[in-house]
Amino acid sequence: MNHIVEASWLRDNLSNVRVIDCRFELGNPTAGLLSYLGDHIPGALYFDLNQDMSGKVEEHGGRHPLPKIDEFCDKLSAAGIDHNTTVIAYDDQGGAFASRFWWMLSYLGHKKVSVLNGGYSLWKQNGNPVTSEIPMMQKKTFVPNILSDLLVSMQEVKERIGDENSTIIDSREQIRYDGIEEPIDIIGGHIPSAINAFWKEGLNDQGTWKSIDEQQQRFSQIDKQKEVIVYCGSGVTACPNVLALKEVGFKDVKLYLGSWSDWITYNDNPVGTNE
Repeated sequence: MNHIVEASWLRDNLSNVRVIDCRFELGNPTAGLLSYLGDHIPGALYFDLNQDMSGKVEEHGGRHPLPKIDEFCDKLSAAGIDHNTTVIAYDDQGGAFASRFWWMLSYLGHKKVSVLNGGYSLWKQNGNPVTSEIPMMQKKTFVPNILSDLLVSMQEVKERIGDENSTIIDSREQIRYDGIEEPIDIIGGHIPSAINAFWKEGLNDQGTWKSIDEQQQRFSQIDKQKEVIVYCGSGVTACPNVLALKEVGFKDVKLYLGSWSDWITYNDNPVGTNE
């Protein structure tokens, strides 16, 4: 797999990579940092979804907009990351937050970034080393090379509705996609013409990523030669689907970062439901 690494590989290469702990709980924003302070993979530094991987929430842009790029790059530099650094991200929530970090580095043009298969619990469960020691890093200089083609705006998504040359994927649970239940946002439903592919369907019962063949089957109805736009509630859990699509050979995969929480802030945007 190109964007996913096994624990055995990471264990053998710990001294040659930069490990980033992305553990986070949406309903308990301090839980991830507290877990990191308790124990983590040796050499790992912590990046917080709200504080590091997201910017200020405004009228539009969704619940987890991008942070200021220069500030995020400063944090990467302080973490000892430059264009030569191999970066491995992990979390304990099926890869959702680690995939967000993976996508952000990919968006900034960094080619050497992957997600740990199985996350922290499996790492620890299998007897791999953990520590509570906070590492000190020698600062490097991270220079971004923004790949703007990986991102789409609300207006661009709106223009793709019903376009046979594009596929829009909603990564949320079916019940939210259908508009039957919406526990977070004030409006339920989905972007019209979007298909549903719940991001957790990319994982098996053990919490590791499904095989390439299984991922191929998940997305078998989508033409690999056409543009694919992926969204979720706020631009986080769409990222595991982006990663899975890239793993199986889709070339033109874009993230609608603001996602549903941005879409519904525009009064004239259409809403689809399957109630």
